Amino acid sequence: MRIAMVTDYYLPTLGGVQTVIKAHREALEQAGHEVFVFAPLAAESDDPHVVRLPTARGFAPDGYPFTWPPRAAAESLRRELRARGIDLVHVHTEMFAALAGFDAARALGVPVVQTMHGRIDVYTRSVLPLPSVTTMLLAAMHRHRMSHAQARLDSTAPYAATRMARRMWRLMVSQANHADQVIVPSAHFAAKLVAQGVRTPLTVLSNGLEASVLDAVGWPTPRELRDGEDLRVVWCGRLSPEKRPSVFVDAVRRLPGISAEMLGDGVARRAVSSAAADLPDGRLIVHGAVPQSQVLDAMRRAHVLVSTSLDFDNQPMVILEGLASGLPVVVTDPDLAEMLPDGGGLVTPTPDADGLARALRSLQDAPGRVAAMSAAALAHRTRVAQDTHRDALLAVYRAAMTAAR
Repeated sequence: MRIAMVTDYYLPTLGGVQTVIKAHREALEQAGHEVFVFAPLAAESDDPHVVRLPTARGFAPDGYPFTWPPRAAAESLRRELRARGIDLVHVHTEMFAALAGFDAARALGVPVVQTMHGRIDVYTRSVLPLPSVTTMLLAAMHRHRMSHAQARLDSTAPYAATRMARRMWRLMVSQANHADQVIVPSAHFAAKLVAQGVRTPLTVLSNGLEASVLDAVGWPTPRELRDGEDLRVVWCGRLSPEKRPSVFVDAVRRLPGISAEMLGDGVARRAVSSAAADLPDGRLIVHGAVPQSQVLDAMRRAHVLVSTSLDFDNQPMVILEGLASGLPVVVTDPDLAEMLPDGGGLVTPTPDADGLARALRSLQDAPGRVAAMSAAALAHRTRVAQDTHRDALLAVYRAAMTAAR
């Protein structure tokens, strides 16, 4: 099968979507399929299977290259898909590269699978300047390329209570309903999409880590917190309001006996670095953006991985990386509990800094729990491998191809 992955975000920028596509590509290619990635890029790729879409000059919101203009992107993608004899288009985002993917696929009669990776209602509210205005513009431009007329939302849901949120939910639901098949990595996000009107056949299918990442991780031994040793805690992700990095900083401030690292970059980097500078030396180190190999190195040094996002993340890839590394995982969002293996993680009693500090203190007070939770995470390791999910992904592809005939 010849597969086109279409995305608004790709390497070398960092993020969960980029990591998922990389994992999909490796697993599919190992099974004998051919995968091409189409994305806006700051420069042409040296990889012949990564194709640059028309990209705006001097405009990269939140540091990501931006597909522009939309019509040229659709025309370019149509030519590229035809030239490569693409059998299926797999769309991973909701902006203009994604719309170009739908336009080109429909023009060529090629089936489309859409993965819904995350809550763009929360992302746009948190990251875009003047979100009440910019979401209106984004929704209007999206609607110009793809009808939103059939989207009927449940505005009584708390996450769809504002006009700004409903604009983005209409966008997400409409795009999902234009696909032949939809993939959602988590049950909690899938339930919201169905409640808001997604009618396309939908499969809950976990993301996974490629074999090369698992090889790099190796086979760690369970973590041990020894008497008198600092609890080493790591936080990895985009330094952006929707990820709530300030909650992590505030929790670290409240706890002696903690040695913490943060890896990532984003619009909140300056505020996080400033807050870290006020802590005692060595309490919190902010590394900025680093390649995946250095993220895995930081995980090897740590006892615990923390996620502080709330009502935003779908299935953070960094949690899968943490589990594969044998790290107990502490989350502040109850929705993410579905990712945690039995005995391998904690949900904080409250989602604020106090709740996170209490959860971490409970591990300091009972060091044996760290080893037990680490062993539970390692026992879950095979379930986070992309190879485990490849057959299910291919089954979705075959269903989309059947539906499109």
